[in-house]
Amino acid sequence: MASQKQHPAVAAVAKSGSNKVKVAVSDIDGILRGKYLHIDKFLSAAQPYPGGGFGFCDVVFGWDAHDTCYDNTNVTGWQHGFPDALARLDLNTARTVPWDKQVPFFLGEFVNADGSPYAVCPRQTLKRVLARAHKMGLTPMTGMEFEWFNFKETPQSWADKKGVGPTSLTPGMFGYSLLRMADNGGFFNALMDDMQAFGVPIEGLHTETGPGVYEAAIAFSEALEQADRAILFKTGAREIGKRYDIMPSFMAKWNQHLPGCSGHIHQSLSDGKNNVFADAKGRHGMSKLFESYLAGQVACLMEFAPMFWPTINSYKRLVDGFWAPVKPTWGVDNRTASFRVIAGSPKSTRLETRCPGADVNPYLAMAAVIAAGLDGVEKGLKLKAPAITGTNLGAENIPRAPRTLIQTTRNFRESKIARDWLGDTFVDHFAATREWEWRQWLDGVTDWELKRYFEII
Repeated sequence: MASQKQHPAVAAVAKSGSNKVKVAVSDIDGILRGKYLHIDKFLSAAQPYPGGGFGFCDVVFGWDAHDTCYDNTNVTGWQHGFPDALARLDLNTARTVPWDKQVPFFLGEFVNADGSPYAVCPRQTLKRVLARAHKMGLTPMTGMEFEWFNFKETPQSWADKKGVGPTSLTPGMFGYSLLRMADNGGFFNALMDDMQAFGVPIEGLHTETGPGVYEAAIAFSEALEQADRAILFKTGAREIGKRYDIMPSFMAKWNQHLPGCSGHIHQSLSDGKNNVFADAKGRHGMSKLFESYLAGQVACLMEFAPMFWPTINSYKRLVDGFWAPVKPTWGVDNRTASFRVIAGSPKSTRLETRCPGADVNPYLAMAAVIAAGLDGVEKGLKLKAPAITGTNLGAENIPRAPRTLIQTTRNFRESKIARDWLGDTFVDHFAATREWEWRQWLDGVTDWELKRYFEII
């Protein structure tokens, strides 16, 4: 016990007087699955390797967002009996939950019995990519932005409506509105203040164009910390919303006639001292390394597409004429491009990848964009594609992104680059989960079909 108590986070919990600790892990869809641990169980789980850790049913990788078990996976499934996997707490994620009586909280990840990474754990998947970056002498720095709609609903009221006709928090199209901020000032301020206290600092928060839609930018950090912040933000916003009978939705496109919800990822690379993307003498202020990183995303990011367009609904956001980019294009400070080069100061020069939606698992989306960029750096790719101007001017001959989950999943399964960066086990398992999602869609009967065919066909 003595060695584990030396970690400041464990010592702080032991001294806090709390008799319980809240812990959580990410499932495949980016939903936090968690539990309370008794303080004694936590102190045991927090011991360093080879002790420590606690059992967590591996069904969290074997079922979908609605707890229906996959029938096509090998890593976990009915054939294995859904045993416990070993979850290990990352003590560096320590924080307290302001809206849950300051209960201590930790994020975890999954490991095998020998301490090696569990191949399909989303947090471990990102760490695999980051470990390769560190071998290159590079530290990815990232920041996530989320847009999401808010509704005057509770889980019960939404169930009573049977998934139809949610009531928007505010009416109309009113981006950057101080008036709409004031309409729900308690919730708006709680997002800023409680998230800060939760260790998820919000750099900016404002209303976006659409009824009840907000946008938040999470403060820049190293990539693993940023992914932790992002997944905690999505869950935290929902939990804070419950105090105000407000239901946030991070669905990519809830209404055909309204803009979709993005999950943009800002990125730069550090050598430990400097932002190596910046070069005042380079083209558009970009270093050669930055150009190779961007060339990697232009060349192969679409091979990772299910990791940042993970649901059936993700592809409803990819509509011409809206804000979501539909081609792998780049531009200088151009928000209609998939890859927006922001050439600022040596500190702020960065790439904004605008493809992902708000429905992402942050660990997987971040792993995808960083892997694609670093693949370009490893191969020394040259940025040959010209920058677009205006709204896709110069992109006439660039193929459009696929419009369905099954198409991107098949591309992902066959991608040698994805397998190189993420491993065969992860690629096969994640592809199987997306194929399952597609099959559920094929079996579903939608209100669109009823409205179109019920009476007249």
